[in-house]
Amino acid sequence: MHKSKLVNMFDMLKRAHDGHYAIAHININNLEWIKGVLSAAQETNTPVILGVSEGAAKYMCGFKNVVDMVNNVLDTMNVTQPVALHLDHGTFEGAKAALIAGFSSVMYDGSHLSFDENIKETQIIIDLANKQNASVEAEVGAIGGEEDGKRSGGELADVEQCRKIAQLPLACLAAGIGNIHGIYPSDWTGLNFERLKAIHDATHDIPLVLHGGTGIPDTMVQKAITMGVSKVNVNTECQLVFAEATRKYIEANKDLDAKAKGFDPRKLLKPGVEAVKNKCIEKFKVFGSLGKA
Repeated sequence: MHKSKLVNMFDMLKRAHDGHYAIAHININNLEWIKGVLSAAQETNTPVILGVSEGAAKYMCGFKNVVDMVNNVLDTMNVTQPVALHLDHGTFEGAKAALIAGFSSVMYDGSHLSFDENIKETQIIIDLANKQNASVEAEVGAIGGEEDGKRSGGELADVEQCRKIAQLPLACLAAGIGNIHGIYPSDWTGLNFERLKAIHDATHDIPLVLHGGTGIPDTMVQKAITMGVSKVNVNTECQLVFAEATRKYIEANKDLDAKAKGFDPRKLLKPGVEAVKNKCIEKFKVFGSLGKA
């Protein structure tokens, strides 16, 4: 194994914050996802964050296997853009395990704890990350929707709590501003920009994170980026286009073409990989990060 090409999020997010654009955090689920996202980044000279939930890591046979797969793909594809491998919504034990396995960044989600406990445990994760030259994202105010089977309502983060936790050496802060994971309900009232401004003013320009990027209107996302959001998480949208492209391939009976061996999984999954790649490039453009490596 060659030395890892992975980088932490500090430099890419500072550059994004100063340049008023956002880095796309794209959740990966398997080898196809890794290839699709990295192809998009390499072909457009764009920095990217590969996000991995604990559920996805388990599906991919553990943190170490994810690290090895990503590093090997980076080498094989000769990726030269900045790429961070980031644990999404990590538990305390999960964040520690991901760092030990070689993740270059972790989110420790202590938003379900009392604020004092959240601060205490986040600091422990930061101390471990520092030894690995890795970065840490913290969360205040639970992001709504569903993540790894757990549901919660969207909250507005407490501004004073954001101010206090931002005094830790974090790469970025996820603070609830009415955003949720998954598909947004028809009665969603939108992002709370008043709260976003108050949080950004109180946190001394720390890069902020917008979770639940799927379903928020582009204009709303772009406004949030002008107000301090430097990282936008996208997962559901890529899953939807992957499923749609795969369904079209099968509905066209291409998998039944024995002569062309359309049933070969490499052919069956190819349209989905292309769809994920194209969706990533679309998001790079919306977030303003295209070509910013």
